[in-house]
Amino acid sequence: MTGVDAAEVEHIAALARIDLEDAEVERFVAEFETILDYFEQLDAVPEVPADAETDTVLREDTVIEPLAQSEALANAPETEDGFFKGPPVS
Repeated sequence: MTGVDAAEVEHIAALARIDLEDAEVERFVAEFETILDYFEQLDAVPEVPADAETDTVLREDTVIEPLAQSEALANAPETEDGFFKGPPVS
């Protein structure tokens, strides 16, 4: 455990300009403890060098013909001048 206390939670809340009730402060103490415990677990995971060999097998890229514009628009509820038409944005 990392030792988060109520004073630290209140300080963070003040920086964020959030008013917390006493019960909320205690809840956040517990939540921050849990979050920081997870970070400690992540710190314990050994790093893998960026240049490490992997057994990842990737498929070859294959060039295929794109859809014709008429095919792409075939199921569109509305089109206009060869484009999809959607509702106006305000």
